Amino acid sequence: MLNTRSCGVLLHISSLPSEHGIGTLGKEAYKFVDFLKKAGHEYWQILPVGPTGYGDSPYQSYSAYAGNPLLIDLDLLIKEGLVSEIDPDIAVMDKKKGFYDYSQLFSLKNIVLQKAYRKFIGLDDPEKLAKFRKFCRKNAFWLDDYAMFMALKYHFKQQMWTSWDDDIRLRKPEAMKLYSEKLSEMIDYWKFVQYIFFRQYRSLKKYANKNGVKIYGDMPIYVSMDSADIWAQPELFMLDSDNRPTKVAGCPPDAFAPTGQLWGNPLYDWEAMEKDGFKWWISRVKYSAKLFDLTRIDHFRGFESFYAIPAEDETAENGEWLKGPSMKLFNAINKALGEVPLVAEDLGFLTEDVRNMLKESGYPGMNVLEFAFGEDKADSSYLPHNYVKNSVVYIGTHDNQTAKGWLSSVTPKVRRFVRRYTGAAIGESDVWALIRTAYSSVSMLAVIQMQDFLELGDKARMNIPSTIGGGNWAWRMEKGVCTDKLAKRMKKLAKLYYRIPKAEETADNTEEKQD
Repeated sequence: MLNTRSCGVLLHISSLPSEHGIGTLGKEAYKFVDFLKKAGHEYWQILPVGPTGYGDSPYQSYSAYAGNPLLIDLDLLIKEGLVSEIDPDIAVMDKKKGFYDYSQLFSLKNIVLQKAYRKFIGLDDPEKLAKFRKFCRKNAFWLDDYAMFMALKYHFKQQMWTSWDDDIRLRKPEAMKLYSEKLSEMIDYWKFVQYIFFRQYRSLKKYANKNGVKIYGDMPIYVSMDSADIWAQPELFMLDSDNRPTKVAGCPPDAFAPTGQLWGNPLYDWEAMEKDGFKWWISRVKYSAKLFDLTRIDHFRGFESFYAIPAEDETAENGEWLKGPSMKLFNAINKALGEVPLVAEDLGFLTEDVRNMLKESGYPGMNVLEFAFGEDKADSSYLPHNYVKNSVVYIGTHDNQTAKGWLSSVTPKVRRFVRRYTGAAIGESDVWALIRTAYSSVSMLAVIQMQDFLELGDKARMNIPSTIGGGNWAWRMEKGVCTDKLAKRMKKLAKLYYRIPKAEETADNTEEKQD
């Protein structure tokens, strides 16, 4: 449970300003931590940090454990002497202001990181090499399969693993031995990339925690079909004897999607997972708890029951609801790990069984203000007067419109309702009235997208669900917008509604008395 009132900002690392195309774990990330500290905000919520695959989505990753190479900061590598300061490969030009190009970045950054790897391996520094080998041994339980998966993926010209030669696709022992030897250098390279990522990430997290900022991460419920996880452990998923999906994930048809949503992720074989005590999930949650101070589990309702669509179907219309593990899974996690700080993404259509699972788990659920004003009904669960304390409130998440974009799209009647309900003051924008309403609610944690603090329209939207391309996942914040003036305004609001860390509040009160 969340025990103290607090607030935070949702901004993915990739959306930070950058001179190299995409936000990274470098100086702008440290500056953002400083900004959050000035603003009296305790949480920095980020999206999944795994290597992005299909559609550039962080929810379709090549691994449930690995870090995204694109987030590695090149300037930090320059400081280490692993990359030349005048290396022309580092000069990334943006094609469009405020956005980044994944295809350009993947090929370019891979070239730079390979140069860094060759420089690192050639170092006459036994201590540095020993640290790298120690990282490899410590993370072998996922790193060995992931590194080999990536080496094979490039060997087979980045084809999905289901298109590889049958012997290695099915992990035949003789093929595994053959490719391990043949691709040994590339396997070592992909391990090095993960070593660099996690070294930079942990340094940033350590700095954030030291400055009173907690990292609030995100765990997708499903893993991508094109991932090391499914290639390495196909027996834990709904696959046939040829390791191809029999059923895939999605959502049934509704008013927003007449043919439903076909996500395409393979589904878990929960019976197989239960037989070994849910070891795969326990390992994943344990790892996440080390990475983040608080973790949001995506699509929480899928643990109670999940929508299963025949793998050969082209729409989600013919799916069926199947029962998930429900509290069996979370009881096993709690028994193995103790109480892990988790938030349940419980949005969408919820049955009484899902509500009971959430209540029994004790995890905070989520409230989204953009869902509250569709109709002027007092019983809407998303209106703040119906919230419970053990919850997290948002105006919208990465899957929603920005506050400004949403306000411009609703009817005049809904807009008037928003102004009446929020009590928007003269001269106060409707966006800031919504922010204030979220902060004044009883939800113990309030998290606002950075786009909303900046009052940006839908051009700054992070993602439109069930679509590919069109700027999804590619928005980047402009440099210099995190001003002292904005931090002061945010801190004033956090303090007014008792969401400021106690140490900050004490310091502020001391300053006020001195004044």
